[in-house]
Amino acid sequence: MHDADSHIMEPADWLHPYLDARTRERFPLVWNDANEDTTPLDAVERAAAMHRDPSYRADDAAEITLRKNFFATGSFLNDDRGTALDLLGFASQLVFDTFTSPHALRFDRDGDHELAVTLASAQHRAVIDWCSVDPRLLPVTVVPVGDTAAAVALTTEAIRAGSAAIWIGQYPAGHSPSHVALEPMWAECAEAGVPVVLHVAGAGANVMAPDFFDNGLPPVPDFHGGDTNFKSIDYLSIPLPVMQTLNALIVDGVLMRHPTLRIGVIELGATWVPGWMRSLDSAHEAFRKNEPRLQQMDLRPSEYVQRQVRVTPYPHEDTGWTIANAGDDVCMFSSDFPHVEGGRNPIARFERSMDAAAIGAGARERFYVENFVDLLGPVLDRRGVSIVA
Repeated sequence: MHDADSHIMEPADWLHPYLDARTRERFPLVWNDANEDTTPLDAVERAAAMHRDPSYRADDAAEITLRKNFFATGSFLNDDRGTALDLLGFASQLVFDTFTSPHALRFDRDGDHELAVTLASAQHRAVIDWCSVDPRLLPVTVVPVGDTAAAVALTTEAIRAGSAAIWIGQYPAGHSPSHVALEPMWAECAEAGVPVVLHVAGAGANVMAPDFFDNGLPPVPDFHGGDTNFKSIDYLSIPLPVMQTLNALIVDGVLMRHPTLRIGVIELGATWVPGWMRSLDSAHEAFRKNEPRLQQMDLRPSEYVQRQVRVTPYPHEDTGWTIANAGDDVCMFSSDFPHVEGGRNPIARFERSMDAAAIGAGARERFYVENFVDLLGPVLDRRGVSIVA
């Protein structure tokens, strides 16, 4: 099987070799213990010492899905990531950073396009270098789209340097993601077979307006037990900006004009997808009479989703129900390795859900292998990665 979501637990200063002194002074660390209660500043040093301990490493196989964050094998030491893939049994992994790209997308959303582009350029080199030790590691590079000319140039550079996927934000940065000035970006991704992806941390964790949390009651902890990550109420809002971005790309014809372009929707859940697909078709029917862009579509909107959009369910969701209602072509497996959110045994949870929905062997093969290969086939070919483990 292939893994559509994994992460680097990057050290706080990992961008330093790729940034000029002026930018380092303005943006010295990608995380710090003031805003990440799960990653104190000595986490890397403590974890590195453990990874050097033969007795700790002797349990790598038994603990491969149990150790999380910096303590997981290959979480930040890239020479160990190939070992992690062997133990997990994955043919390849899309590799996102954890802390860095959300900053670039946040700066872009908030109008500081120059800093966003500078950080993105550094992130490209950092993640491609990190993944260079093993062709099965598929680097994801971030592209802020607020400065459209810079976005096109960054995309060209990233693809030529070996990027496996282009990560854009789901929050607008001054214009629609379907703006005509970005047309060369979609065209280049389609031609190269490099997908465009959305990810849960697409501009920081402010999914909802803070007012929703002022309910007159004591604050509640997040799922880590702290206060920096999602609670139930903002977790439920995660898909909203994603739907808006996908709506724009579909309704404004980007997917129609570029039928080989693939969109990955990663770590954003999937239960919402079947109802959203039905809503797309309803909007098409209701507004087609007066909107030429809808009249020009050669497919129903939901058919563009089935042809070109691939989505990763969370392990706790009812994946079987989602596959049954969205179609066999949409959902694909992900582990979120080495993050806590991926759980201890995501495959077992997916299997139980698919058993309950009587999902057949062919649809399961699409979930674990074929939909990922559809998303990234040309990339896998260039890197010499087998489509089976």
